[in-house]
Amino acid sequence: MSQSITRRTFVAAASAAAFAAPSIARSQQAREFVVVTYPGRLSEPHRWLADQMEARHPGLRVRLVPSDSQDIVAQIKAGQGFSPFDAMPNDEPPHITAMTEGYIARRDDTKLKNLGNVFPELLAKSQGFGVPATYSLIGIAYNSQLIKDPPKSWADLWRPDLRGKVGIARTSSNLGLATLAIAAKSFGGSETALEVGWEKLRALEPKAARSPAILTQMLEREEIAVAPLWNNNTASAAEKGLPIRFAMPAPGAIAILSFFSGIARSQNPDLIAEWLDGILTPEYQARAAGAPYFFGPTIRGVTVPEAARPYTPSTPAEVLALQTIDWPKIAPQRGGLVERFDRTFAI
Repeated sequence: MSQSITRRTFVAAASAAAFAAPSIARSQQAREFVVVTYPGRLSEPHRWLADQMEARHPGLRVRLVPSDSQDIVAQIKAGQGFSPFDAMPNDEPPHITAMTEGYIARRDDTKLKNLGNVFPELLAKSQGFGVPATYSLIGIAYNSQLIKDPPKSWADLWRPDLRGKVGIARTSSNLGLATLAIAAKSFGGSETALEVGWEKLRALEPKAARSPAILTQMLEREEIAVAPLWNNNTASAAEKGLPIRFAMPAPGAIAILSFFSGIARSQNPDLIAEWLDGILTPEYQARAAGAPYFFGPTIRGVTVPEAARPYTPSTPAEVLALQTIDWPKIAPQRGGLVERFDRTFAI
């Protein structure tokens, strides 16, 4: 027998619903998805993706936290129970560390319909954690008002006319770590034989910077004339109208893959999957490949825009010429390499 709804019971139920509604609304409005992103304009493709997610989920706030600092990792590790962040980008060396230390989550392939778009060799490098989001290049940036004969090879950094004019980044950054490896490999060393690299870096009489962003500023202010630098940083400086140019030196620029991963113990695994799948869409990849970001695409079928071609490989020959670093061999040494860098260059 069904219970009849009297005016008294209706009013009571309506009052209870009215009392609960603000609480429910507050709960919906309070739902927040926190994503670590890049500093400056390089975060803009992430903001675009965040806007798409917010439009699909009324009441959701996607908060981007710009950082290239290890402070983020410290906060993740220090979190009790759940992480204060949900997803983050990592280049290859910290991606390897993150897997080992367990603060990023394994990927759930069943929730990623766009995973088949990814170049298989790039997907394999993820080792089941996160997705290959983009790649960036390390080449040689130079101030064209100070350098009339730009370096054509990595070894050209050691030309006598460039001594004291070269900038290098601290080995706490992937740029600095790769620069040390380049110095070693250009003169008979390797990722496991770095001593020649240290000798060659000292021979440059370089000016050291604590981060790639500071190194870029030094190049803009003419404190240095040339530096190993990311293609993205160089392109951003050139876009300001500054005389900063980018060279892909022989035997090839260094490609460093960037992954986007969910963070372990996130309370939003569904949103993580949606974010990662969005990273792998042609729309996001084409946007990230364009000016002024110039990120290399990791999925099939994305055409590199004309404006990006001075900074990103656009032909099969250019892609085949790219060099890589054996990160599993060098990444575990990072702590000691940073200490030695700081002692050697008094930073």
